[in-house]
Amino acid sequence: MDFALSDEQVALAEAERAWLTKNDPLAARRPTIDDGPARIPPAALHHVAESGIVSLLTSEMGGTHVDLLVLCEEHGRSGSSVPVAELAIACRLLELIGHRALDAVASGESLTVPAVGSPETGALHADVDGTSLRLHGTTAPATGLVDADRVLLVASAVNGTEVAALVDTASVEIRVLDTLDVTRSWAVADIDVTLGENEWSTVPVGTLAFLRDELSTFRSTDALGAASRLLELTVEYAGQRTQFDKPIGSFQAVKHHCANMALSVEASRAALWAAAVALDGADPTVRTRAVSAAAAFAGEGTSTTAQTALQVHGGIGFTWEHDVHLLIRRIKVDELLDGSVSYHRRRLISA
Repeated sequence: MDFALSDEQVALAEAERAWLTKNDPLAARRPTIDDGPARIPPAALHHVAESGIVSLLTSEMGGTHVDLLVLCEEHGRSGSSVPVAELAIACRLLELIGHRALDAVASGESLTVPAVGSPETGALHADVDGTSLRLHGTTAPATGLVDADRVLLVASAVNGTEVAALVDTASVEIRVLDTLDVTRSWAVADIDVTLGENEWSTVPVGTLAFLRDELSTFRSTDALGAASRLLELTVEYAGQRTQFDKPIGSFQAVKHHCANMALSVEASRAALWAAAVALDGADPTVRTRAVSAAAAFAGEGTSTTAQTALQVHGGIGFTWEHDVHLLIRRIKVDELLDGSVSYHRRRLISA
């Protein structure tokens, strides 16, 4: 596949990076690490709503998954707590079902994130009985649930009907998870609600699979952004740290480490670009293969890049005061959620 970002997409990424550099999420997070899970800053939510990122995938904005990918990578690179992909996906789904809450969500007035059952355990169930719907079980871990006003649930019933329902977080139990990642909040929702007519919608068959592919792609993209930043930090450190009166970057072993990191980052980026293009396409088989190939490859590659960054940095990489420590923890959580590497390999084989 011959593909490159357009000038507009490059400019979009540069503009978002400039905003994130000015409003450094990691610097803002450090003083509150011991106070509880990371929260979404109101100023950041206002920014992504006002700039049109939240409504990017709606028909009015006409954005693509590739557009969202470059933004998601920048937020992963900066260690942002804002779930930009989830917010944009929620808007797309609300438009799909014609929900009246779309305008409030797009404007940032109401924070809504999508949630599904785990692709590996399937612990969220839907029972349709005439005009009523019962949703029960537990969602997969999701970021942003702690701050959300509503959660957009998508599930499949036993008869194959796929449904979507927008539920107030006050009507479900939100359980905050204690994870390695201290740059974002992670939680699951324990669900047991019965909804009447006009409180839920059926969606086209395949919507759930598409949503899971979106989440898998952008979870890996987030890790890619963090790995890209680790590469930059490692090259910079190798040029400054000296041993035997020479920069350690002049040693062949360290050069090889940095080269391997660069190769992994660029190859992962190419795979994820292919996945995003497939998400914008119409062939579900191509999409499944592209997404699982990218998620499996990038999941392992970014994790290896993180370990190599830690090795080159040595003891300083273990300290909480260094960004390397926080970004590694973020990558390790990304590696496990929305489909692990082993899950996507199995899925790729059977696709």
